[in-house]
Amino acid sequence: MTVILVVLAGVMFDPLAPLPGVPAAAMLALQIVHSLRRLRGPWTLAAQALLFPWAGPGAPGLLAASVLLIARGPLRRVLFCAVVAVAGLLNTADAYACVNAMVNALTQGLVVFGVTRLNELRIELHAARHELAEASVAEERERASRDLESVLGSSLSAVIALAAQGRTGEILTLARRAAARARQAPPAPAQPSFDDLTPRLALPILVTAHLGFLIVSAVFLWRAAPPPAVLAVGLPTVVAVTVLQLHHSLPRPPGVRPRHAGWTLALQSVLVLAPLFFPDRPYPQLIGFTAGSILILWTRRAAFPAVGAVLLATAATMALRGTSPAENLYWTFNALAIAVMFHGLARHTDMVTEVRQARLALAGIALAGERRRISRDIHDLLGYSLSAIVVKGELAARVPERAAEQLADIARIAERALADLAAIPRDSGHPLSLGTELASAREVLSAAGATVHADPVVELPGEVDALLATVLREAVTNVLRHSRARHCRIELTRQNATARLRITNDGVGEATAQPGQGLTNLAQRVTALGGVLRTSRVPEGYELLVLQPTGLGRDPDGVKTVARV
Repeated sequence: MTVILVVLAGVMFDPLAPLPGVPAAAMLALQIVHSLRRLRGPWTLAAQALLFPWAGPGAPGLLAASVLLIARGPLRRVLFCAVVAVAGLLNTADAYACVNAMVNALTQGLVVFGVTRLNELRIELHAARHELAEASVAEERERASRDLESVLGSSLSAVIALAAQGRTGEILTLARRAAARARQAPPAPAQPSFDDLTPRLALPILVTAHLGFLIVSAVFLWRAAPPPAVLAVGLPTVVAVTVLQLHHSLPRPPGVRPRHAGWTLALQSVLVLAPLFFPDRPYPQLIGFTAGSILILWTRRAAFPAVGAVLLATAATMALRGTSPAENLYWTFNALAIAVMFHGLARHTDMVTEVRQARLALAGIALAGERRRISRDIHDLLGYSLSAIVVKGELAARVPERAAEQLADIARIAERALADLAAIPRDSGHPLSLGTELASAREVLSAAGATVHADPVVELPGEVDALLATVLREAVTNVLRHSRARHCRIELTRQNATARLRITNDGVGEATAQPGQGLTNLAQRVTALGGVLRTSRVPEGYELLVLQPTGLGRDPDGVKTVARV
């Protein structure tokens, strides 16, 4: 809002008449109202239209901006062009006055509209910065639901049908293929799609504003009828300065400076200062461009003193060249107003770009996180069920007299896995129970030919119970997949507000290979609740140990923090 007020002051303030008349003050007050979106409307626009013929040279620019802000549809363009045309008709003393009034109405209208609208877009984007993330997560859940149903869901449904038909070999093939799919790492997320809140008019407004000032400066120079040599140098200088200003003002990512900014700013400074020393008279019209570039490219602490020095040096040079005090004051203020306008437009464009990038980054982070969460749940929840189906299928093939019992278990496990699969994309499944998982571990490991010793379940808070159930499920999956264990021990204790889960087996396990996705997932889950997960080789074979606090403010290692002196 501060930038908008400064731009409005630059448009309306006349250094030769520092006390504005009533129409000009009312016009400015209405424009401030129009910068507040909820208060503007057709009636305030109509009031401005009645005031602007008597409100001074800056009034057409404000009215043009208000038309762009308030009018809708094709009427907006028609009214905007009408305001520009009327500004010219009100200044028909000579060709320069007419062109200058029209171009000022055009450029000032676009600048005021630009900084006002871009400020609104920045606020809208900031307020809605999480909406894109939420939409991306919802879209990812829909995609995951379709993919899981087409790949894993169809396989599990087929397993249930094959179990009813006693086709053990096909069950094993499908279960192994589905288990491999469940162990796959999540794919890299695609770039989230962006909506139409991007300020698509920012670049056209920037270009048009620069062209407007270029036209005014060129017409003024031509009308001044300088010597041919001065005109031959002056016109290319005006074009070069405008192009360099556009280069400095173009939108760019946060923290990125325009290419070769040091050289281009130095070149622009030389080009705008040279006309001050033309032999016939000084031409200060371009000073505002360099002042604007300094405000855009430098920090405030460095830019404000530098701009002040540039303006004071310009005023001093013109005074030494014999410029009258009134004309000197006019051109000095004109340079300041141009600098503020270009800086305001460029700054608001940058702010919108920053918020847009932050919004995209939030969406990307949310999308990647949701994709990891879905992949982790598939691995942790379905990996165990599919491994159990493989174990029971192998047992049914080895021991035909127990095949019916094992096939019934396979169908039951597949039905439970289907329910888990449907809940994964929505993150709405029921939490696992340590007691249920402990009983299931005994059953599945025994079916795999291992002797199981398990401590009884201890009472734990619900969140800790579900976490340790997940750890136990993944540990059993690893025993089935990575070892030929004959003995497995599950120890569970709770002491000093810390739950301790230790699982050992005498097979060749994860310790002989690089940690996989499963252990990474477990470590993330345990760490998120303040616990510690360790894996190592021990005399008994392979060990997975979890120390999990059961209350707030506890250290699972039991090591007290040393206070700093």
